[in-house]
Amino acid sequence: MSMKDTITIVVATDNHYAILLGALIKSIEMNHKTHEKIALYIIDDGISASSKKKILASSNPAVTTMYWHKTNDVIPPNVKIPVDKSAFPITTYLRLFAPYIIPKETTKMLYLDVDMLLIEDISKLWHIDLGDKLFAAVPDLAKIFASEWGGVPNYKELGFAPDTPYFNAGMLLLDPIKWRAGDLSNKIIQTIFDNIASASFPDQYGLNVALANQWVILDQRWNTFAVLEIEDPWLIHYLDIKPIFQSYNCNPAYKDQFYKYLRMTPWKDHKPVPDWVRLSRKAYNKLRKIVSGYLK
Repeated sequence: MSMKDTITIVVATDNHYAILLGALIKSIEMNHKTHEKIALYIIDDGISASSKKKILASSNPAVTTMYWHKTNDVIPPNVKIPVDKSAFPITTYLRLFAPYIIPKETTKMLYLDVDMLLIEDISKLWHIDLGDKLFAAVPDLAKIFASEWGGVPNYKELGFAPDTPYFNAGMLLLDPIKWRAGDLSNKIIQTIFDNIASASFPDQYGLNVALANQWVILDQRWNTFAVLEIEDPWLIHYLDIKPIFQSYNCNPAYKDQFYKYLRMTPWKDHKPVPDWVRLSRKAYNKLRKIVSGYLK
């Protein structure tokens, strides 16, 4: 597979959300129109053998080649991850190490959260020019650092302008060579440690503070949040309650889209699960952080 004709994607998931990855893979393949092949690097944070089999069966090997990496092999042994109070799974931090698991000569990579669907041809996103910037992303719902909802609460102390643009970290099109050269994974983690009281969305906070103003601002349709009503999304992001749960309360048309692609996978008979399952997973995520202390 030549680098020139390859779209390099990195994702990370635990076993709970393996089903989301199945739908994401299918949506990418069904809407991909160009000759480029997909190189999909999966960071496996405890995916079961049966889920892995379903993920493999969700893709077309003529289009997508998968490369699997265990979490413990992705986070360097000397790195300690901050313990925050959120219910976000440890998996969310794995995006910070994505540039280290792909071939060193790769000049561009796409990181995607697994709670997404690609409705537009992924090659259109892939060929966006980064110019002299480090990465491209879409503004978050918070939009700016001064936002009372999720931005950077201590932006004044850090010396940032209130209107500094704030991005959502679920979709990042980035230059992995520049990333590694700048040792950015460690810089971002240190930023979170230094500001842990202000980091409500920990890894996203660290990314925004450490990489402020180094990004290309993309059209909202490349990361359309399911809470919005956008008629022609190019990428849908189920950033709140996922459509696999009965309590999903976002755009119903986006839920229909999800099940359209899920029905093309071995999870085709899935029925939305009760809310106690979702809440027990959140409790598990918090407990796992406390018990592990995020120590390797």
